[in-house]
Amino acid sequence: MRFLNNIISYKKKGELSLFVAILIVALVASLVALSIANNGVAGGAVIVLLTAAPIVLYCILRFPRFGVLLFLVMSYFIMFIIKLGLVNFPLGTIMDGFLLLLLIGFLINQKTEPNWSIFNNSISAIIIAWILYNFIEIINPQAESRLAWLYTIRSLAAVMLSYFIFMYQIKSIQFVRLIIIIWLGMSLIAALYGLKQEFFGFSAFEQRDLDNNPLLAGLLFIDGHWRKFSVFADPISFSYNMNVSAILCIGLQFGPFSRAIKVGLIFMAILFLYAMLFSGTRAAYVLLPMAMSLLFILNLNFRMMLIGIVFGLCFFILIFIPTSNYTLYRFQTAFKPSDDASYNVRANNQKKIQPYIRSHPMGGGLGASGATGAKFSPNSYLGQFPPDSGYVRAAVEQGWIGLILLCSIFCIALVKGINNYFKIKDPELKSYCLSVTLIIFALCVGNFPQEGLIQYPLNVYFCLFMALINITLSLDKQNLNKADKARVDESNQS
Repeated sequence: MRFLNNIISYKKKGELSLFVAILIVALVASLVALSIANNGVAGGAVIVLLTAAPIVLYCILRFPRFGVLLFLVMSYFIMFIIKLGLVNFPLGTIMDGFLLLLLIGFLINQKTEPNWSIFNNSISAIIIAWILYNFIEIINPQAESRLAWLYTIRSLAAVMLSYFIFMYQIKSIQFVRLIIIIWLGMSLIAALYGLKQEFFGFSAFEQRDLDNNPLLAGLLFIDGHWRKFSVFADPISFSYNMNVSAILCIGLQFGPFSRAIKVGLIFMAILFLYAMLFSGTRAAYVLLPMAMSLLFILNLNFRMMLIGIVFGLCFFILIFIPTSNYTLYRFQTAFKPSDDASYNVRANNQKKIQPYIRSHPMGGGLGASGATGAKFSPNSYLGQFPPDSGYVRAAVEQGWIGLILLCSIFCIALVKGINNYFKIKDPELKSYCLSVTLIIFALCVGNFPQEGLIQYPLNVYFCLFMALINITLSLDKQNLNKADKARVDESNQS
């Protein structure tokens, strides 16, 4: 009793709160240790999740910007966490839960701080049309499986709602800056882990998955070399994310940053592109040149022309120089598609499916082709068809109507990004707008040879890119209004 009385008598410096916190941590640690002893690491992970869940739930609803950052971080590493296999639970639903909580927080905040202007722009309009059309697809009479629709709608259309969350919650240049820093930090981790896989081998859990899945191993082991995937779902996601991060670093060279920061960004861009080569994804090799071509057009001057000529010569040499190096040879074949047997097979498949696309304006239903088609409707015509392209999948599953909507998203975002780039006055915001516009253009091209926007994290980050196009202009207008007001106040005082 004397011990309890001494605790209760504490009035300063938060000793009671500290004691309670230590007691809770000790209790949780004991439960985790006991659970690990009885049920292994997975049991301890469950205890940690159950303990952290209420705290995380409160923070997401109470501090929306924390929720946005957590959502971005989790989307980046969720596939790696799933591969660890520590928890026998469909962790993909956690991302659905995060999105739902962010939407609830968004609606709550709209009651107290309404901002409906985020819907009043062309990108918002086409995204709303895309989401509605994908939900209408559930009544598509050609669909073989409604369960395939439910499985696909989550990562294809529902995640697009995060665009409106980003539009509402990102309200300052400081928050944009923080997102960029965290994004580059995660990309650095992913690049280094990919290099670890290349030079030190796969981790035990990764090798176990490859040994237990001969089909996957056959896809990743080509010409005596393993394709690397880092913390992502597959080599395609790895290569596309490294490209996107490298383009970001290049775009930020046009911002008002110190020489040391710009040198660091160039170093990271080189590291990202170097790591990307070990993914063995030939489709990714064209993303950077396409982004650079748009960059030269948007900043056309004598200096950029010289840089473009040097860049083009270096690229020409890389493509045609004789080599026995596997990685460089695979890079070269990306620019000689007629010599690639796999490309010719894809081209023939796409030609064969064209009559089906023309005769089915709504397509065969979400999830009707590829892996989801083989899983939910294996005996259907589309269940045996490998789309191998984001645009082909849209045309096959959502018809030419869906294809038009998807192309409209890219087109509107690009036009808006280019226009905003020339409108924005603040050099830092201008560099952010330039970077995401270049990225969207690269993904617009990259969505043809591969399905570049259906996996985490790019399905989430693509929404962030589109939101930043509008956010940067909005923040720039706020800065101009503040500057004008300051000048008016100064003139009144004088």
